[in-house]
Amino acid sequence: MFIWSQIIFILCFLLAIFFFVRNVGRIRKNISLGQDINRSDNKKARWKQMGRVALGQGKMTTRPIAGILHIVIYTGFILINIEVLEILLDGFFGTHRLFLPYLGQFYGVLIGFFEVLALLVFVACILFLTRRFVSKISRFHSAEMKGWPTKDASYILLIEIVLMVALITMNASDHILLHHFNPPISSRISVLFANLSSADLALIERTAWWFHIVGIFAFLNYLPFSKHFHIIMAFPNTWYASLESSGKIGHMESIDNEVKMMFAPEQANPNIAPPESFGAKDVNNLAWTSIMGAYACTECGRCTDSCPQNQTGKKLSPRKIMMDVRDRAEELGTFQRQNPEKENDGKSLHDYISQEELMACNTCNACVEACPVLINPLEIIVEMRRFKIMEASQAPSEWNGMFSNIENNGAPWQFSPADRDQWTKDLEE
Repeated sequence: MFIWSQIIFILCFLLAIFFFVRNVGRIRKNISLGQDINRSDNKKARWKQMGRVALGQGKMTTRPIAGILHIVIYTGFILINIEVLEILLDGFFGTHRLFLPYLGQFYGVLIGFFEVLALLVFVACILFLTRRFVSKISRFHSAEMKGWPTKDASYILLIEIVLMVALITMNASDHILLHHFNPPISSRISVLFANLSSADLALIERTAWWFHIVGIFAFLNYLPFSKHFHIIMAFPNTWYASLESSGKIGHMESIDNEVKMMFAPEQANPNIAPPESFGAKDVNNLAWTSIMGAYACTECGRCTDSCPQNQTGKKLSPRKIMMDVRDRAEELGTFQRQNPEKENDGKSLHDYISQEELMACNTCNACVEACPVLINPLEIIVEMRRFKIMEASQAPSEWNGMFSNIENNGAPWQFSPADRDQWTKDLEE
């Protein structure tokens, strides 16, 4: 029986790892659709940034309630995996409570600590569901959150609740069977099983054990299709995030060089070739870090909630921008894998994101500052605007007048530089 159990476990483990690696590879190929950009400088600062923001959850507590609840789930997710390690080893070797003989009384202390974390995770998930569906916080019910995004968030919370219940149930039945450890939570629940036979208790324990580990394998392979893939992607995204001031907007080197050739030829670089296109028509014109940011998006809505244009009723939602980039990367990546001889399916990122959304942005950087994992929606908006204006000549008419004034007068106003101080002549001395 134990041999068959080991064989089934190993097969489940190998299948879970196989499909997870394949799905991660798919996402990696989608990210590589983007343009190359070097973000490997100053490694010390990057490790520090990742440690502070991704590992240390440094920006989560700017909103204390959500931040604390998230840290509870995050901490529980990491530390409870130590108990999962024992479950995995038991599955491989056909053992039961492998660490118990080696840790003695400390084993009970450790299991008790994990159970307290499991209870806190359970409570945090209940509170998150309450905030989403009872309190009905507005940022969880925007237009882009209709349908799958809301279901996705709910599924994950429910899965975590079920996994914690399975863990406690497994420990409660084992507490009666073994009598070698006295965990604080499951020992109190074990009274529900007090009148059961040893065979029934063993069946409950094995059922909970299998349910927990198969649930983890399923959860692992659900992640690449969920916004909760940010559990993994937050780390590389914060490492590769720009170290520049968040208010700095990158310029096009080729355009900068063209201006230098006209006004300061000695500063120009003759080796820089003119660009084939301007800005971003599709995801493959974006930097790969922007696509990675889309996969790191938590869909928490802090960016949209902080956006002044969204607050005043404009259509712009930075969260939707990131979700659209991810959806388009998935669509284009799938098309290219199915049609290797073709580069494009006839669509573009502008089919997802309207001009009204792009032109509403006032580049205030509020969305970038609000993001807890250092995603930069502004980079995407600026690149898409550049395409609209410089490539497609689709700037709003009000902007065209401003552009003409800047070109002719060196300022947005419709009068020559020589006349700029005329208004001062009527002032009293």
